[in-house]
Amino acid sequence: MSIACLVRRIGLALLLAAAGTLALAQAQAQKKPQSEAPVYEPTVFQQGKDVVWVPTPQVVVDKMLDLAKVTPADFVMDLGSGDGRTVITAARRGARALGVEYNPDMVALSKRNAEKEGVAARATFVKADLFETDFSQASVITMFLLPSLNIKLRPKILNLKPGTRIVSNSFTMDEWQAEETVTLGAETGCNSFCTAYFWIVPAQVAGNYRTPQGELKLTQRFQMLSGSLSAEGRSFPVEGRVRGEDITFTAGGREYRGRMNGKNLELR
Repeated sequence: MSIACLVRRIGLALLLAAAGTLALAQAQAQKKPQSEAPVYEPTVFQQGKDVVWVPTPQVVVDKMLDLAKVTPADFVMDLGSGDGRTVITAARRGARALGVEYNPDMVALSKRNAEKEGVAARATFVKADLFETDFSQASVITMFLLPSLNIKLRPKILNLKPGTRIVSNSFTMDEWQAEETVTLGAETGCNSFCTAYFWIVPAQVAGNYRTPQGELKLTQRFQMLSGSLSAEGRSFPVEGRVRGEDITFTAGGREYRGRMNGKNLELR
């Protein structure tokens, strides 16, 4: 055998050996499980932008949405949506729901949770500052924020469309008294943060009105009304309230009902 032939055979053998080694390495790499990135898990009381995170108990989530009478016709916005449970629960009821959350890891977690629950088409989440967010299109707003943040948001909420429903877990709106308050007992499985507060954004009705019943002067503090009704030379004090666009008040021993139509008051 010539030296040239021997060299070619040795080279071919080395090439085949290298190819076999590469194939074996590839096969082993395919069998070896690839390490996955750790799944984000939030911690109770972890610090957020404005508050620490504490999840709303599911029974309270359910009660909050019950108080707001959420239906498939609603657009629900949850301010500070955390792990997404309120948004996802609203979506399970058929509503469109949007969570506003500043922590991007929480946003990603919420999206995964919505996918798992099969409601991602109706439950969406955005990373945003709730104080810079437009929620004027919402018919229902839910939140679990500190009282100081509720007060900071209150002027913006009061300027929403009359009839918008607001529900808060555990914390009030200070002087703006809730329409309903429900506290769940330990028998429901709730042991902390178990009170839901419900408001309805009132129409702005303060002013003077000429009505078939007489000259009506109304002053307003949130949903509570006072003033006077003057007719036939007599004046009667008014006490009443506004619920969305609907108004009820008493004057001179009679009860009156009406509704705001734009800036016009229509008494019945």
